[in-house]
Amino acid sequence: MPKVVLYNQNGSNVGELELNNQVFGVEDHQQAIFDAVIAERAAMRQGTQKAKTRSEVSGGGRKPWRQKGTGRARQGSIRSPQWRGGGVVFAPTPRSYAIKINKKVVRLAMRCALSSKVRENNIIVLDQITLDTFKTKGLVEVLKNFNLENNKVILVLDEANGNVELAGRNLPNVLIGQYNHVSVYQMMNAKNLVITKTAVEKFEEVLK
Repeated sequence: MPKVVLYNQNGSNVGELELNNQVFGVEDHQQAIFDAVIAERAAMRQGTQKAKTRSEVSGGGRKPWRQKGTGRARQGSIRSPQWRGGGVVFAPTPRSYAIKINKKVVRLAMRCALSSKVRENNIIVLDQITLDTFKTKGLVEVLKNFNLENNKVILVLDEANGNVELAGRNLPNVLIGQYNHVSVYQMMNAKNLVITKTAVEKFEEVLK
């Protein structure tokens, strides 16, 4: 089973933590990660784009000129697509971009994402994280203790923590979330994973 060092938020070694091999020691499965990321990215799309077809554009009810005898091409409506101000031929309409993906694949992808952080030595497990205030400099100090202030970091908590979440809101390279709300895409998009010991136990309980 993989083992990692357990730190406090000051950067001091306070022990060692043994991780569950079924969650943090899984072989890499590129296809599962790819499918999960594609599905999550697709779900982010609003799908609200809309343009009017020739039946929706106002006007154009009358035939602009008679069918024959004018020397010009026959026209049925001034709102045909070839006219200025006419409708769009294959106009986009609101739609859902959601992609169906099996829950087992998502769970496998999350296990692979967590395992990759362990293999690459990009995981830091904290016994706990607490801030006295919601000021950003408090969280910056914690990141500086691990030389992560310039890295893209995902901080995973076991439960909501108002001060920590508010402190990280102004940091563009830091994403803070709870263990049951982070996605595979967010996990793979960050270089370093900072996670509390309790959140590790929650992941092991849910994903093993």
